[in-house]
Amino acid sequence: MIIGVPKEIKNNENRVAVTPAGVKELVAHGHKVYVQQTAGNGSGFSDTDYQTAGAEMLPSISDVYAKAEMIIKVKEPIEAEYPLVRQGQVVFTYFHFASELALTEAMLKSGAVCIAYETVQLTDKSLPLLIPMSEVAGRMSVQEGARFLEKPQGGRGILLGGVPGVKPARVLVLGGGIVGKNAALMAAGLGAEVTIADISLPTLRHLSEVMPKNVKTLFSSTHNIEQELPSTDLVIGSVLVPGAKAPHLITKQMLSLMKPGSVIVDVAIDQGGCFETSHPTTHANPVYMLDNILHYAVANIPGAVPFTSTLALTNATLPYAIRLADLGWKEACRKDPALALGVNIVSGEITYKAVADAFNLPYTPLSLA
Repeated sequence: MIIGVPKEIKNNENRVAVTPAGVKELVAHGHKVYVQQTAGNGSGFSDTDYQTAGAEMLPSISDVYAKAEMIIKVKEPIEAEYPLVRQGQVVFTYFHFASELALTEAMLKSGAVCIAYETVQLTDKSLPLLIPMSEVAGRMSVQEGARFLEKPQGGRGILLGGVPGVKPARVLVLGGGIVGKNAALMAAGLGAEVTIADISLPTLRHLSEVMPKNVKTLFSSTHNIEQELPSTDLVIGSVLVPGAKAPHLITKQMLSLMKPGSVIVDVAIDQGGCFETSHPTTHANPVYMLDNILHYAVANIPGAVPFTSTLALTNATLPYAIRLADLGWKEACRKDPALALGVNIVSGEITYKAVADAFNLPYTPLSLA
């Protein structure tokens, strides 16, 4: 198969979808790999590294799309890339369709086969291609939240871990999945007083057993969240419904319950956000103030630490990419039901129900005949 690895062009997105080690594996399997020049620079990989591994370098993003049968990316194509995606081309990346109608319509129009990292799902309901970036985003959410609690950044001026004689900050984590668990661990490690909320009692029992003593669990309900907000300094929103738009757990009205200068970090923003007042921001302009509450809603949080993120992501995605290249997408999905769940759009039809439901569009069950 002819594989293309374009340079990511989303704001401050420095990750790359395939490392030189990944190129070497794909080439060893008999595939041709084209990489756009400088695609790996942000993650610490030079063009020479890729050439040594067996890739051919191309000067422009349009060249890569034009040659490739399968495009492997990190983030969804943005508007400038829409015309480059073509009929029958396989695009393997994070899509998060349910939060972006324009992207969904563009990919439907393209006739491409869109396989989304975030909906590849194992029988135990885990999301193997989302987990590594969720781990990074969860940890970074606290790092960024702590930074924006500082007064020069617009926050209350509170140190997350406190000091002897001064109480630490209070952190509320909404969602006990991979993001929430990592956020709670990071906040607890910094000495904060942490509450993690979820609607699953088995999840809460597990968290209660494995979390440090400064992490308490709470059943997630509107009433319980409203009770917590007046004393909370930092809220991490980490709710995920695979492939679907995130539910709003904090409304605009609820912001008035919080202390001025408190910070909310919406890790779910790439799925539409779990705070009603969230809208996507970038690493260049990560925050905005609304109703005296500082909102952080960067849609590609792990892009700020591309060396770590690229290695973590490609460790997970490469085996699937090799399977797709070796077998073709249909046969690979026939042999791997988890990968089949990643297929969101095929030749102008939506094959993942949560995406169709998000926009009231027709749903066509995936056919691998």
